[in-house]
Amino acid sequence: MSTTHVLVTLAGAIALLLWGIHMVHSGVLRAFGANLRHLLGIGLRTRVRAFAAGVAVTAILQSSTATAMMATSFTAGGMVELAPALAVMLGANVGTTLIPQVLAFDIAMVFPVLLVAGVAAFRLGRRSRTRDLGRVAIGLGLMLLALHLLIGTVEPLEALPGLRAVLASLTRDPLMALLLAAVLTWAAHSSVATMLLIMSLAGAQLLAPTAVLAMVLGANLGSAINPLLAGGRGGRAGLRLPVGNLANRLLGCILLLPVLGPAADWLARISPGPARVAANFHTGLNLALAALFILPLPWIAARLKRLLPDQPQAGDPARARHLDPADIAMPALALANATRELLRMADVLEAMLRGSREAFRTADRRQVAEIRRMDDTLDALHAQVHRYLATIGHDGLDDTEGRRLTELLAFSINLEHAGDIVEKNLMELAAKRIRQQIVLAGDAAAEIDEMHRRVIGHVRLAVAVLMTGDAGAARRLVQEKDRFRNLERAATRRLIGHRRPDGAVRPEKAGGDAGWVETIGLRLDIARDLKRVEAHLAAAAYPLLEEAGALRPTRLAT
Repeated sequence: MSTTHVLVTLAGAIALLLWGIHMVHSGVLRAFGANLRHLLGIGLRTRVRAFAAGVAVTAILQSSTATAMMATSFTAGGMVELAPALAVMLGANVGTTLIPQVLAFDIAMVFPVLLVAGVAAFRLGRRSRTRDLGRVAIGLGLMLLALHLLIGTVEPLEALPGLRAVLASLTRDPLMALLLAAVLTWAAHSSVATMLLIMSLAGAQLLAPTAVLAMVLGANLGSAINPLLAGGRGGRAGLRLPVGNLANRLLGCILLLPVLGPAADWLARISPGPARVAANFHTGLNLALAALFILPLPWIAARLKRLLPDQPQAGDPARARHLDPADIAMPALALANATRELLRMADVLEAMLRGSREAFRTADRRQVAEIRRMDDTLDALHAQVHRYLATIGHDGLDDTEGRRLTELLAFSINLEHAGDIVEKNLMELAAKRIRQQIVLAGDAAAEIDEMHRRVIGHVRLAVAVLMTGDAGAARRLVQEKDRFRNLERAATRRLIGHRRPDGAVRPEKAGGDAGWVETIGLRLDIARDLKRVEAHLAAAAYPLLEEAGALRPTRLAT
């Protein structure tokens, strides 16, 4: 077998292994995501229960990174104390060792059964959870198949002195072997994949016993890097748990690196083979670190809080206040949280419309800039609400909750689109008016002011429809949309007739007929854009009226 063939085969087997891990992870999250978060939330109440919850959740997900991200979201939001969250990570580190322990046995004949059962469940299952469990079975089968391919590819390499020499040079120094495995684990986002590769190389006698243990240390260290990088987005509070977990792994590496030789000799005497030595050392390391750190966790948590104190809260309006991840397990409560955040979005949109109303009254450029900043806030809130609602998902929801989730998502999208119209269109018109010194007075100013007043009132009416589900309010909102359309049409007909109402800019004060044309165009554009905002608000009424049978199938004449 040529070197190129070996490398390509190894790369393919590793890619298949990573894809199998991904399928297991995604399938479990789809089938039991809310339940896993609920289990983790319950476990975070005490250290012992937190440790057990970390073991269970990570053994199912096969991703200590995913467990770390869930626990970090709880601690960063101030929902749980740091000490139980650190206990979860001790459990997660143990839980991620279980699959290498199982795969260290000769279970190659299991993967065809898993693949057949998984494909059958995925193709024939009528319930989404059955299909998701089929995905999990397929992922496990692919992992076992990938391990079988790795072993089959690596075993013949034992006879190649050149490859043995290369691996020996890379792993001769235990510290270098540790760093190599840490980089591989960080790049793969999976200590399981790195461990299975190490076990395959060890089983083929391509790694010295000391190098095997050093690479196991590196796999444990590398798995703590990604949660640290992701935790930085949550500020100092979001860094405490990943930093504590990384410190735990670093201390284990520092304590064991000098004694890897004696440890390898002792494990070789009690383990049936090199692959089992790697798996046993992986599990024993994390059990020992858990036993060492479980009692002083409150003291460690206090030190981490002192090292990473809370940042002063500036009351960022773009940060969601009510989207509690712990409530995902209870859809009714999670939907209520999203509704509260939508009320904040509606308040921002109303403030933008009030600012727009003022921007056409005055020549204050700061007003235009402020509205554009408010649109950034609206966009940020919409993104957070959208992610939160997507996390809830439709699985496990009854029909009422499913409809409510759809309504909330649609309302959030409509508010965000309405804000974009105010920011991109109306504020561009306001800035143009200021630049060209177009004066809106008399009937022109009153007309634009009245349109803004109506739309502002309809924001509140749309919120009332969303909150109360009142069919009467929904009907009124649609009727107001029709009135607004008629108002816009009347303004268009009147302005196109080129009649000059009292208060309009005279040609001699605004560049002659060109100034009059600019004023006409400005008023038409404002009316058109406010009508578009109105249409987005009226969309809140359509689901309710459709359910009540109060909507015609089409406006087209038959």
